[in-house]
Amino acid sequence: MFTAEERDSIRDRLLAKAEADETIVGAALTGSHAVGVGDRWSDTDIVLAVRGDLNATLNRWTRWLYDELGAQHHWDLPVGASTIRVFLLPGWLELDMTFAPETEFGPRGPQWRTIFGRPQPLEPFTDPDRNTLVGLVWHHALHAGICIRRRRWWQAEHWISAIRDHAITLACLRLGHPAAYAKGAHLLPDDLTAPLETTLVRALARPELHRALSATITVVTDELEHTDPALTSRLRPMFAELLAGVSEQPSPGQGTGEESRPRRPRD
Repeated sequence: MFTAEERDSIRDRLLAKAEADETIVGAALTGSHAVGVGDRWSDTDIVLAVRGDLNATLNRWTRWLYDELGAQHHWDLPVGASTIRVFLLPGWLELDMTFAPETEFGPRGPQWRTIFGRPQPLEPFTDPDRNTLVGLVWHHALHAGICIRRRRWWQAEHWISAIRDHAITLACLRLGHPAAYAKGAHLLPDDLTAPLETTLVRALARPELHRALSATITVVTDELEHTDPALTSRLRPMFAELLAGVSEQPSPGQGTGEESRPRRPRD
């Protein structure tokens, strides 16, 4: 795996190339290194302000990263008119390069350090919408229950895990911690995270999936009680009804998945 010295050397090389590139009119560090809290495993996040054709600069830099730094793969995350191109370099070094029009070069959060150029005043990124998260919670619970009744164990596990993720996000929003990608999960109090351990699916079997779904619903409704007691009072009996239905054993030929399988012709 990469060393901190290798990472820092590549970062310095990238910034030097940016200063020498006539199409680059600004550069900044974002992420943990921008505010001095990066550690041995932190990746590199750089924003470049591009004057002129953004795609031409983006493609030229991409070729250089493959030819000179041995990039192994990349993928894109569009953000408005900007493109975040995420590279994998040898040694598992991740490099997040944002190529932004110069009019969109500026901080949208506290983790920003200008290296050169003139940042523009931009609106900060918004937090995840709490109401949408609540909607996803009951949606996922419903589909987890249906999947258990259909004996689709892996799909049920997917939905249960997704509910847990949203419970963590909701708690982080309520307590003012970073909410994206569970970045604030380690800051949550023990009395909140300890029950989350009970939501982990330990086996792909109907009783265990029912238990994990029930535990997950308990955790998320306890969280919702902090911010919207009225909504929680409406959802609790519906969740109870859902769990009661999941606990029922399917009748012969129902909910077993047999109806979706092709049948072999009889001799």
